[in-house]
Amino acid sequence: MTPTPGDCVASKPDGKPHRPQFLVKHTREPTLVSPAEETEKGLYFLSNLDQNIAVIVRTIYCFAGAGDDKGGKDRCPAEVIRSALEKVLVRYYPLAGRLTISPEGKLIVDCTGEGAIFVEAEADCELAEVGDITKPDPETLGKLVYEVPGARNILEMPPLVAQVTKFRCGGFALGLCMNHCMFDGIGAMEFVNSWGETARGLPLTTQPFLDRTILRSREPPMIESLHHEFMEIEDFKPSSFQEEEEMMYRSFCFDPDKLERLKANATGDGALGKVTTFEALSGFVWQARTKALKVPPEHRAKLLFAVDGRRKFKPPLPNGYFGNGIVLTNSICPAGELLDRPLSHAVGLVQASIEMVTDSYMRSAIDYFEVTRARPSLASTLLITTWSRLSFHGADFGWGQPVVSGPVVLPEKEVILFLSHGKERKSINVLLGLPAQAMEIFEGLVMQI
Repeated sequence: MTPTPGDCVASKPDGKPHRPQFLVKHTREPTLVSPAEETEKGLYFLSNLDQNIAVIVRTIYCFAGAGDDKGGKDRCPAEVIRSALEKVLVRYYPLAGRLTISPEGKLIVDCTGEGAIFVEAEADCELAEVGDITKPDPETLGKLVYEVPGARNILEMPPLVAQVTKFRCGGFALGLCMNHCMFDGIGAMEFVNSWGETARGLPLTTQPFLDRTILRSREPPMIESLHHEFMEIEDFKPSSFQEEEEMMYRSFCFDPDKLERLKANATGDGALGKVTTFEALSGFVWQARTKALKVPPEHRAKLLFAVDGRRKFKPPLPNGYFGNGIVLTNSICPAGELLDRPLSHAVGLVQASIEMVTDSYMRSAIDYFEVTRARPSLASTLLITTWSRLSFHGADFGWGQPVVSGPVVLPEKEVILFLSHGKERKSINVLLGLPAQAMEIFEGLVMQI
């Protein structure tokens, strides 16, 4: 049986899940997949919102495979996916280019058309033996994505790298390495879903809008907000026992009942009216992680999270905008204040951070980068990344929806990831890494809900 998000995985005494020592071999040499037709060449502009998050994101999609009724046994997933990639790159041609540095010292895409890297591989086990892929694990899950040999930085890596790994059961995994500067989560899912539609011979539901110059900085730049997301605050040094401990990664499932209890806790004292699931869950994990790490009361704690600005810009960004339409917002307060006051206080800070994101704030953030070239600081920070509203289930290449999908690794120790869970996607998996004893405290706080 293929694992589903949140399934239990047997653990060793040190808290690490048992992982099979399976092998993955490349059945063909990595190749370049270029657009099926001639595409536009030259330099392709990346906005300042793209510049801020130029990191590689590694994700995996697992499919039941060629032995089911939908795909048929006579179709090879790697061939179908590769052929569809050639076609969809005609519409998404910047992904076939290479990153370089503009005369202004910023990232830009040279649309060479040379293509994405594509790899075919086989694993010597069944898909179910891989275990719970919703738990980030670079050592094991890293075998299902392709690392470009010798690449020293993002300029030496193509914006898109794909690996299709076939399992003995007939199932297969699509592992993707994509640079976040090319698109945010919504844009990435629109691309992957378009890729799947192309594989199934369907017209694209969403046509990509490629002109990112609509998010150029203003002339002259106008910094109208404080932008504390860039503020460097004193980093918290954990206690010695935590400093020596290896990071543990866990996934906690918040089902609808637990989420409703959180929302009730956040509004129970009357300080707040209606709260969303995201607001209540974010306030809780901010409090719980701060307590688990034993942050001193006088030390400032910072929360960062992305807000989708597509509808908040004036005018709104066009449908299918190919790029980053998100902006980071923030809240900073003393750890003692965060921990001594009820959940409603933390949730209220989250609400205020969301309300702060207006057209003026976002354009000010664009201009702030233009003037300072600063990047958000993660010192003493929790960065929440939300994938719970992304349509991962829409990635259908002809073998149905993925049975499970998730990240290979959390990009930084400060990052917590929210993922939807369950057939109706009403539960949320919270993925995070903490030192072992801090993780034990965090787990206890979750159990109390």
